[in-house]
Amino acid sequence: MALSSTTTQAPAEAVAAVTTGQRGRRLPRMSLKIVIGLVLLGIFVLMAIIGPLVAPYDPSAIGPQTLAPPSAAHLLGTTNNGQDVLSELLVGSRATILVAFVAGALATVLSVLFGVTSGYLAGGARGELLNMLSNIFLVLPLFPLLVVLTAFLPNASAWIVAVVIAFVGWAWGARVLRATTLALRNQDFVQAARAVGERTWRIILFEILPNEIAVVAASFLFTVIASIILYTGLIFLGLGNTNEWSWGLILYWAQSEEALTVGAWWWFIPASLCTALLGTSIGLIGFGIDEFINPRLRAAGLSRKELRSMSMNQGLTPVYRDPQGAGR
Repeated sequence: MALSSTTTQAPAEAVAAVTTGQRGRRLPRMSLKIVIGLVLLGIFVLMAIIGPLVAPYDPSAIGPQTLAPPSAAHLLGTTNNGQDVLSELLVGSRATILVAFVAGALATVLSVLFGVTSGYLAGGARGELLNMLSNIFLVLPLFPLLVVLTAFLPNASAWIVAVVIAFVGWAWGARVLRATTLALRNQDFVQAARAVGERTWRIILFEILPNEIAVVAASFLFTVIASIILYTGLIFLGLGNTNEWSWGLILYWAQSEEALTVGAWWWFIPASLCTALLGTSIGLIGFGIDEFINPRLRAAGLSRKELRSMSMNQGLTPVYRDPQGAGR
């Protein structure tokens, strides 16, 4: 008894293949980009965790040595007020990384909520409403809107700034996830879940979303990069809380006190370099994930049979092909 391309009964061998999984599948090697990115990211995360604890000086303490170049006493020199640049860099890493990852996580949650749901419900009133909200936020000017919102919160903490960035920056990820969901909603494993009467929320969470984990991860990583740039740019412009040390605040004071004019390169280069390297590390991880999920790039390490077997069992609901109905 067959239903076009699926059947409700399957041979014992097919059931065993579904329950045991494909244990013999050879996984692709981890990309060198991911390795380098993870190492760099681990260094910065460690800096954010222990940086304020190991800072040699109070970053706000004024000292007698003003605009001193790097030396044994001050490894990255001092500012025009005698403040230790290394201490500012270590203490400021926590707020910068906190805002980046919190904003990235919140924006990703909103992207999944609006993007995946609107893609699965496309064609209906609820799906079109969610898509309309995504399009509204998509066409809004991101940075000017962020400037206006943070202007009303001059002393907001890093947590509040992260929420604001997530609020204005989730639409791009939602658009990508919606397009991916539209391609998955008519796949056999989704149709099989519908045929057995699965609820909509279960199909979205357990059938569609697991197949978009790599896309969600890539969206999260690049949202983190955007959050780093936005937060650093806001503080550099003097918006947000300028009483909380961050890499953007270091650049703000360096620009305000004309560090470039007086030749105090040690004041602004370390913070700029750390910002660039942090973004680079996350970008490398994102590019490595793209290589991992791209079929053309992944095919170099997998045989055609393995690629075909990977594409057949994608959801939790088992799908069995009827050999007699294969040509229908």
